[in-house]
Amino acid sequence: MKYLKHKLYGSLFNLFKVFPVDKNRISFIIDSHESFKGNLNYIRKEFEKRGSFEFNFFYKDKISFSSFKKLATSKYVFLNDNFFPLAFMNFKNETKVVQLWHAPGASKKFGGSVASPDDIDMLLKIGRNTDYLISSSKKIENYYAEAFQIDKSKIKPLGLPRLDYYFENHDLNKLKDDFCKKYNVDSNKRIALYAPTFREEESYNNVFKYLDLKKFNEVLGSDYVLALRLHPKIKDFYKGNIESTEEYVDCSDYPSEQELMMLSDILITDYSSIMIEFAVLNKPIMFFVYDLDNYLQTERGFYYDFKKTVPGKLVYDSDELINAIKNNDFDKDKIASFTKTQFDAIDGKSSERVVDFLLN
Repeated sequence: MKYLKHKLYGSLFNLFKVFPVDKNRISFIIDSHESFKGNLNYIRKEFEKRGSFEFNFFYKDKISFSSFKKLATSKYVFLNDNFFPLAFMNFKNETKVVQLWHAPGASKKFGGSVASPDDIDMLLKIGRNTDYLISSSKKIENYYAEAFQIDKSKIKPLGLPRLDYYFENHDLNKLKDDFCKKYNVDSNKRIALYAPTFREEESYNNVFKYLDLKKFNEVLGSDYVLALRLHPKIKDFYKGNIESTEEYVDCSDYPSEQELMMLSDILITDYSSIMIEFAVLNKPIMFFVYDLDNYLQTERGFYYDFKKTVPGKLVYDSDELINAIKNNDFDKDKIASFTKTQFDAIDGKSSERVVDFLLN
């Protein structure tokens, strides 16, 4: 019964398999216009360079005969996240279903690495109906095979398309000026981006209970402004308000996380996968892990030894964090070795490689 609606969805879609595939039609399976960015957008732009294609946006929650027909007759179908009905959708052999996955590398365990037997069975079905899974590195192949329950031969380490963003021309001065005007920040200050992840144990999500923002501002306020970006799931795991009377910028709703990372001078995080993408920028990362022992014991766990591997210094309380930033004690030496485990190439050509592979 758990997956009945997905089976019904798949059964309805399969009626449209009778129509021939249009070799120029490309479909993107999305939640909303908001989800059409990052990987999917970069793949579309790369296809646009190669010829005349018809791009179709298939909304998961808007079922219609015309949308099912366009999806069923697409030559290429791209996903950027989970889509459970895929387990029961039978595309024609000419159609190639490609999972780009929104997150870079492999950090916290997910999917089949932590799933129940029922969910693993579901993932196996999805894996069988997926032609290719794009990853950022050959070195994480085993993790992805387990997480997605997919055959290794389908995993192609061609890179993360959204990473191409950092190789485009951006006017950093204008972006910084716009940011400072929006949040009334002194443009001479450096930006410390604080991006904590969510914890399933509710109390640990109230980050200002652990970060002494008053002291942070007293010691570092002349040089830095703290920009807080909360994980979207935190509101599901903490019922109170996460706020402070001290000065900081709440940019949780800032539209582009990548733009924020480019603007920021340092990243303060904990167990969030944002560290993987930020490491590409070769800027300092601080790991503010006030609940490390509890997190390692009770949460999903990692695909590597967290303490030895993460690309920066670990600090356990406000004083350590503040002193490390004050003294520029960032342990940047770990960044290069970390990025080598997560990316085979960092060159701005990931989208190009993916499209080359599919067309050739």
